[in-house]
Amino acid sequence: MGLLERIDGQKKLQAQKESVEIEKEEAAAKTVTEDMPEDPYLDVKRRIHTAIIDEMNKSGKVISDREAMYKIVDDKVNDDEFMIPRIDRVKVAIDLFNDIMGYGPIEELIQNPNYSEIMVNGPDKIYVEDKGKLKLTDLKFRDEEHLMNIINRIVSNIGRHVDEASPMVDARLADGSRVNAIIPPLSLIGPVLTIRKFGKKPITAQQLLKFGSLTPNMLHFLEACVRGKLNIVVAGGTGSGKTTLLNVLSSYIPEDERIVTIEDAAEVQLKQEHVITLEARPANLEGKGAVTIRNLVKNALRMRPDRIIVGEVRSEETLDMLQAMNTGHDGSLTTTHANSPRDTVARLETMVLMSGMELPLKAIRDQISSAIDIIVQQSRLRDGTRKITSITEVVGMEGDIVSMQDIFVYETDGTVDTSGKFVGKFHATGVRPNCLEKIRGNGVAVNNEWFAD
Repeated sequence: MGLLERIDGQKKLQAQKESVEIEKEEAAAKTVTEDMPEDPYLDVKRRIHTAIIDEMNKSGKVISDREAMYKIVDDKVNDDEFMIPRIDRVKVAIDLFNDIMGYGPIEELIQNPNYSEIMVNGPDKIYVEDKGKLKLTDLKFRDEEHLMNIINRIVSNIGRHVDEASPMVDARLADGSRVNAIIPPLSLIGPVLTIRKFGKKPITAQQLLKFGSLTPNMLHFLEACVRGKLNIVVAGGTGSGKTTLLNVLSSYIPEDERIVTIEDAAEVQLKQEHVITLEARPANLEGKGAVTIRNLVKNALRMRPDRIIVGEVRSEETLDMLQAMNTGHDGSLTTTHANSPRDTVARLETMVLMSGMELPLKAIRDQISSAIDIIVQQSRLRDGTRKITSITEVVGMEGDIVSMQDIFVYETDGTVDTSGKFVGKFHATGVRPNCLEKIRGNGVAVNNEWFAD
């Protein structure tokens, strides 16, 4: 073997040794990173938490006052025994207080009015909806046990429970925010928690105009429809703003009318004085005691209501709602999941069939066409904005088909402006609604200029 070949062989051997050393160093660094807790004060927080619980157990006192509990936490954090740098003490105290009295790391998200929805996908991923867009936060739970403790705290406040035997639960926070939790074995990524926040101040009609969700003429027409006792269905997808619009429409109901609201979780916020709020109840541990939306709709008919508002129809209660609309309960309001007015009619047909009544489709469509006057289609566009994409009148039947006509529509060609928002416009179709006579017959003025394109 020549000199050059020996030198080349030694270089290759040295390169292999260096490669092995680099791999060892990277593996060691990875191990250190994985073993290192992301929260440098994790152990300290656990010790302080345990110390506070032990002191409460010894004294036999249960501290429910938030200010008193924060003072106890703050005193512990500022104790030199735990050697927490002064610059970090406030943050550690807030985190501890949220764990003890609040909802852990998501407490600050719940308190932030900018976030409309909070989605916890296991302990390591917490998303929020901000202005219609989903964003991943840098917040995390310590582990699955920590997340389960928070879920149990939420559901136990209203007498619900969640465990392997009952791994799904719907609940609500003290402010009315809607909560859904699903845990293993149904969820394969750990406990999943979804919170749809309940605004302390309901969105008003003027705010919808400011957001560009509809035009003044559309709003005037919808107000006239509510005051004129038309039956209205608000349709749209998840998070499209159906309940928000339902709240706005409900605000136009006159003060002297008796209103009964029926919901799975109370979300409709009415300012009128004469309001009865009913809420469905799930089954207990033995599978008994459930009170469904259908039960409540049937009961509401015996309560002498002027208006019935059903938060959402999604099952067999649809038949009872349609019959109520057809038997003198004009001016009823409800929402449903559908992607277009035509889909709304088809979905209502399907839900009526779910009631177990073997009715021919022609009879069901006759019920729908005579019961419902207006379908308002609400959509959340890809840019995060929410728009009323159409206001459609149900005209009647043409043979076996429910006949409808658009009164207002929103159109966009798919282009976006410099801020990333879709460029589109609302316009009236020029059609004069057939329901105007009913509106005027109930003493509500109508302006024909609303329908001029």
